[in-house]
Amino acid sequence: MDDFRTQVRYGAGAQLFHWLTAATVLAAFIISAGGPESRVYSPERASQLQLHETLGLAVFVLTILRLAWRLMDNAPDDPPMAAWMHISSRVVQVGLFVLLVVTPVTAILGAWLEGHPLFVAGLGSIAPLVPTAHATGQFVTEAHSWLGDALIWLAGLHAAAALFHHFVLRDRVLISMLPWG
Repeated sequence: MDDFRTQVRYGAGAQLFHWLTAATVLAAFIISAGGPESRVYSPERASQLQLHETLGLAVFVLTILRLAWRLMDNAPDDPPMAAWMHISSRVVQVGLFVLLVVTPVTAILGAWLEGHPLFVAGLGSIAPLVPTAHATGQFVTEAHSWLGDALIWLAGLHAAAALFHHFVLRDRVLISMLPWG
């Protein structure tokens, strides 16, 4: 198998998945229709909800593809750093991947449990595939909201750490994921 990356940089595929995922997560968060069920599913917010749901499903699909890509394409070697930094980096990466999968899944499950279809651009509405359990759906939807916030905070920490590595430690951590450098 060909090595898709260098010893110090991620390959173009890994970079593409990383930045597409980041942009899609940010867009979904900004466009989020949040609030009580009556507001989220109101006719006035239908297009906003449809875009948020489409972006959320895109996050899920990108994450699955990205994880599959990682099976073929190893990460570059880490620059020298303290053991606690290496460990915390791995914990944050695992946490991000877990949130990138679980957050969209809770959105889909919460909507379906509440009896709402899922809208996906190009496919239309997908009727609930689980029996309605409204109270459980509300709980899962609330969990989705908390997980979305946690994802943004953890991604922000991840970005801040990359900037710290670049500007303070002056190592190649940030450069390894940039398409230029």
